Amino acid sequence: MKPLTAFFVILTYWWSSVALQAQETTSLAQPYLDVQRIQAVLDIDPRQDRLRGQVEITYTILQDTNRIYLDAAPLELVSSKGVGKLTLDAASRKLYIDHPFQANQTYTTLFTYSIKPDKALYFVNRMGNAQVWSQGQGKYTSSWLPSLDDVNDKIEFDLTITTPRDYTVIANGPLVSQKEKDGKQSWIWDMKQPMSSYLVGLAIGDYQKEEMTSDSGIPLMLYYYPEDQDRVEPTYRYTRQIFDFLERELGVPFPWANYKQIPVKDFLYAGMENTTATIFSDAFVVDSIGFQDRNYVNVNAHEMAHQWFGNLVTAASGTHHWLQEGFATYYALLAERELFGEDYFYWKLYESAEQLKAMSEEGKGQRLLDPGASSLTFYQKGAWALHVLRDQVGEDAFAKVVKNYLLEHQYGTVTTDDFLTAVAKTSGEDLSAFRKNWLEQTAFQAEDAFQLLKKSPFLRDYFQLQALRKLPYDQKKQALKQALILPNDYLGQEAVFQLAGLPLEETKSLYSLAFESGNHLVRQGIALSLDRVPVELKAEFESLLEDDSYVTRELALLKLWSDFPAYRSQYLEQTATDFGFADGNIRTLWLALAIATKYGAVQTHFQELSGYTAASYSQDLRLNAFRYLYQIQAYSPETLLHLVEAATHFNYRFRNGAREIIDALLEEDFWKQEFINLLPDLKEPMQSYLQNKLDQ
Repeated sequence: MKPLTAFFVILTYWWSSVALQAQETTSLAQPYLDVQRIQAVLDIDPRQDRLRGQVEITYTILQDTNRIYLDAAPLELVSSKGVGKLTLDAASRKLYIDHPFQANQTYTTLFTYSIKPDKALYFVNRMGNAQVWSQGQGKYTSSWLPSLDDVNDKIEFDLTITTPRDYTVIANGPLVSQKEKDGKQSWIWDMKQPMSSYLVGLAIGDYQKEEMTSDSGIPLMLYYYPEDQDRVEPTYRYTRQIFDFLERELGVPFPWANYKQIPVKDFLYAGMENTTATIFSDAFVVDSIGFQDRNYVNVNAHEMAHQWFGNLVTAASGTHHWLQEGFATYYALLAERELFGEDYFYWKLYESAEQLKAMSEEGKGQRLLDPGASSLTFYQKGAWALHVLRDQVGEDAFAKVVKNYLLEHQYGTVTTDDFLTAVAKTSGEDLSAFRKNWLEQTAFQAEDAFQLLKKSPFLRDYFQLQALRKLPYDQKKQALKQALILPNDYLGQEAVFQLAGLPLEETKSLYSLAFESGNHLVRQGIALSLDRVPVELKAEFESLLEDDSYVTRELALLKLWSDFPAYRSQYLEQTATDFGFADGNIRTLWLALAIATKYGAVQTHFQELSGYTAASYSQDLRLNAFRYLYQIQAYSPETLLHLVEAATHFNYRFRNGAREIIDALLEEDFWKQEFINLLPDLKEPMQSYLQNKLDQ
């Protein structure tokens, strides 16, 4: 960075710090209370599921009152000192502090507690590899750290976390120091700026890290499991480029001291943008082959954009949630445009437009200002609204709007009107039609979106190719051939899809072009579109087993095994060492096919597939194993036990997947009796869940 530029960044950072020190933020429920700081000292052993904590809260009273409260889950209050008498109301999840508080006075209260969190802080133990990680959004940080759930009170959170010394601790802000004593280590993390409580984040586990520095000098810390060192580059590919792009595009320096990214086991979502410390699912930890189909790039960019949209400037309520998710989604897409080009950018807009259009046509469209809207609405419709607005006011004006909006409301909370005021002030545009059509309408404005999509030459070509779907083959052969000679990912794949179901004697030459293209999406399109593999394409189709795509390899293995029974052993031998993604997509399929084929040591294969259902493995790998065991109807009492355990897991997607399998099994008398036999040996809450299912 040039010295003069560095000087202005430092000056901006200093001015921001001065401004936020004077900024008063309060809870909507307690407008008489402004919490400035929460210092927490936490003792956490990842091998247990309970923590001990000490909290010191510093707060200012704005109006005379005799009672304030913190949000707090049922906890054991050990001791307290400082101002106020503390009383826990477990039913309302409130920790009351009673005292004759006087206006314009600042107070400090300190207390210690013990708690077994019921949500928001999760203890995961796989094969002795224990982790702890937090998820505050939607779950409430107060479930493990007494605080305020209201996003409108921005608080400085400083965490000191003590663990056994063989663990790494990551939390918000800079790491001030580490101290060892009596076989334990304390990690002291110090946030300098305030944030909403849902953005408090911590992760504890066995980690190593690589560190890089952004163009502006911000440390970027990339954490990984020791065994995944060879996956660091493909997992975190483009991280620095994304970071530098966002700073340039927004014109607002990264507002925090550093940025960390941490993969965790069994995470509830794809990722979570805790201030300075994004936590994400380790399902995105991939090798170079896995990168082709399931990479972290979009999630990476999305969570990084949240450091500005959500963390620096926070939506005041659920009604304005699109200001976080829509912005993060759109700026992630802009970052991907920088990396992958205009065609990719417009293709992703097209995909989301199709989803929103379908939802709208089914009568399920939602307003962006509906606090109960779906993720598709908040994320994708929100991104589309911004794309429409950017086109309306112009790219330069839009960039100025966003910069002014972020600077004016930094470290505060915002409403949609705050953003629209910033747009009107900078651009002078009349936004009444925009508000009506994109914020208040439930219907997706598909025609407006389509006109914007047609600004892309690539999509104009795609729409022309797509329009040929109903034409006879002889009238579109040349167009399909041209798409396959110079294959764009999406044009070539569309051409392949249009070949499906047509007589092979007419289309074989075009299939040969598709196979020879070397384009992974075009070749994957062949595997996706052919219901049966013609014998004439057998040799070329077999080459898909070697593609640098775990999705393509999985599809090819299943279809070849199914369509050419005489060659099953050959295909199984060829793919015997393929594992696939972290969820074992190829390996679990291979084991199920090997068992069904009676290939090799069948009992050993069954033991391996059954073993993947245990809690020591990732939820995605477990779910694949459960599903294949259902396909071959080969559950043992132990795997049924694992299935019931999964049906009570804290991760709702995994839990629901296991419950769907149980529901299907209970329709059959044999498996119903097996579950009845299992019932006496189950512990709570598994026993209650299964008994309820049996009673139904």
